[in-house]
Amino acid sequence: MSQGADIAFPHLGITIGHLPKGITIGGFTIAFYGIIIACGMLAGLMLARWQAKRTGQEPDVYSDYAIWGIIFAIIGARLYYVAFSWDAYKNNLLQIFNTRGGGLAIYGGVIAAVLTAIVYCKKKKYKFFLFADTAVPGLVLGQIIGRFGNFMNREAFGEYTDSLFAMRLKVSDVTSANITSTMREHISIQDGIRYIQVHPTFLYEAAWNVLVLTAMLLYTKKKKFDGEIFLIYLIGYGLGRAWIEGLRTDQLQIGTTGIAVSQVFSAVLVVAGVVVWIYRMRRLKKKEK
Repeated sequence: MSQGADIAFPHLGITIGHLPKGITIGGFTIAFYGIIIACGMLAGLMLARWQAKRTGQEPDVYSDYAIWGIIFAIIGARLYYVAFSWDAYKNNLLQIFNTRGGGLAIYGGVIAAVLTAIVYCKKKKYKFFLFADTAVPGLVLGQIIGRFGNFMNREAFGEYTDSLFAMRLKVSDVTSANITSTMREHISIQDGIRYIQVHPTFLYEAAWNVLVLTAMLLYTKKKKFDGEIFLIYLIGYGLGRAWIEGLRTDQLQIGTTGIAVSQVFSAVLVVAGVVVWIYRMRRLKKKEK
């Protein structure tokens, strides 16, 4: 590992010597986290428009939705995060509005975006499941890109590992509460700088989502009913997130139970997705008879 490297993947021979968390313009710091999230949203919208065009729909339907969908998704992602991290905010409520350093939960954003889509489709008299099938690949693309915002923030990582994809971070760059006793036992010191070595769970999730996105795009023309692509997302993302969440050290948990809320929600998505898919397929077969 290069001396003083901010981030390194030692077993892959990759080092990043200096990686700031943001840029300062006119005395105001803009976090790369926010920039990357915005890029993910824009890319997701572009993919949704492309999907709409290639399936004979009006792309502007998705652009109009994005105005409201993005706003409520951000609000939902923040409220979800704050709700399950209440102890960190209850004595300083103004910090709830400070998102420059992170603190957006994907599931909160997804819930808000879906609810917004339901209302939007009802008002526009548009088929929700057709809309969902068209928009959800863009959502996944946004999630793939957005995970690199966590990378820039040195957050959303997992427990200590010495596996092929192990990632090294400066202790001074991460939140101390996310450093476990196992990580502390394996801290390395080079030139007076302390490092932890962890699972890059942001990378695992991004890679998993690439597979989910690829499956959705390849299956689009073969789908048997509206909503099937959306169900692939619920099942596919839910399975991956349930596993990856178990590796993370910054889990949002249900009270003091020690149970990760994202694992519970992921399980609900998978079960719901499978049940609805079986129901729709049986219904389809009955119609064919």
